[in-house]
Amino acid sequence: MTTEKVLRRNKIKKRIRAKVNGTAVIPRLSVYRSNKAVYAQIIDDNKGHTLTSVSSFEISKDKSANVTIAKEVGKKLAEKALQGGIDKVVFDRNGYLYHGRVKAIAEGAREGGLKF
Repeated sequence: MTTEKVLRRNKIKKRIRAKVNGTAVIPRLSVYRSNKAVYAQIIDDNKGHTLTSVSSFEISKDKSANVTIAKEVGKKLAEKALQGGIDKVVFDRNGYLYHGRVKAIAEGAREGGLKF
């Protein structure tokens, strides 16, 4: 990835994080995507703790994460969150466009029962 892309995403990420903050009552659902996998975690920013997390490697042992696997990641994250007593979150797209795998995680989490 070029340096310009990384810098651009970090600038967008800073703007998003200035507005989106997770608390104990309404934690933050953060998404990270790499070329091979997608990761999602629910974070309480006040304490600085990750409450629950899921990666595409837990869903499939395949080396690539596509949109269908990303949707399953969202559903599994919602299932874990509901077991932990979390039903409402704020979505942090982490500087990525709300498209493709990022959108699929959000839709899967909504289908799983999370509200945001």
